[in-house]
Amino acid sequence: MNTPSNVMAESQLRSEAVAPGETSAAGRMYWSVRRELWENRSIYLAPLSVAALFLAGFFIGLIHLPERMRAAAALSPMQQHAAIGQPYVLVALMLMAIDLVVALFYCLDALYGERRDRSVLFWKSLPVSDLTTVLAKTSIPILVLPLVTFAVTVATHFIMLLVSSAVLAGSNMSVATLWANVPFFRTSAINLFHLVVFHGIWYAPFYGWLLMVSAWAKRAPFLWATLPPVAIGTVEKLAFNTSHFATMVKYRLMGGPESAAPAGRMTMDMLAPHHLGQFLTSPGLWIGLAITAAFLFAAVRLRRNQAPI
Repeated sequence: MNTPSNVMAESQLRSEAVAPGETSAAGRMYWSVRRELWENRSIYLAPLSVAALFLAGFFIGLIHLPERMRAAAALSPMQQHAAIGQPYVLVALMLMAIDLVVALFYCLDALYGERRDRSVLFWKSLPVSDLTTVLAKTSIPILVLPLVTFAVTVATHFIMLLVSSAVLAGSNMSVATLWANVPFFRTSAINLFHLVVFHGIWYAPFYGWLLMVSAWAKRAPFLWATLPPVAIGTVEKLAFNTSHFATMVKYRLMGGPESAAPAGRMTMDMLAPHHLGQFLTSPGLWIGLAITAAFLFAAVRLRRNQAPI
């Protein structure tokens, strides 16, 4: 039988075993990411809200689904594929847009907000380094947000397919055409690639820049994030009559995986990688990651040295 002293000793050992100072680096990173999810519910509430709104409109429009399927049956295979898959492409694009908007505002407030409300003093008192904190915040737009958006998109597509199948079956129509033109697993794979590689890794320099500005700005981080690029482009145009900087930024915004879809066709194929190997070995990708690392290094130093606002 345990005596009170033994119980107290065991309790003390357990407390020491899970002491914050002895938490592994992976554990500190994990809890830092969990902290971001706790403090920024828009990471998952925004895509969920958009998906719910789209589903409400989609359900209302289901009364016309049998008519649309009959009309699509008279089209060519390419036109039929685009017509039937259009709602699924539309919701995917809407959620991708929300992913970018949430990532933009998250990065601008990630390090600025904790200095503004002075909570940075509390977080710095914990045994979590500035590097771990900045990397955890960086993982949100590069990895977490794309994965959350992917999960919401897949769930939305699945619900749309199931309900549409039930409506078609109730109208004595075959559901095979629907599933053939909206291949669920292929569509999901394309969506996952585009979100993680394009919205996450390819846009990493933008996120790194925004986080660095967030760590430095004392007010109006959005203006400080946008004015320097605009000023650089304007000065280059006026002084040299060139637009290399603007072209580089435009390429970063619009470049990446080449479209595999025919021109003018709104299908998920337009988001599919055309030359994946060429993209992954392109100098632009790795130069962008190097620039991202430089921005994040500056953000870590700024967080370490900057005082609360």
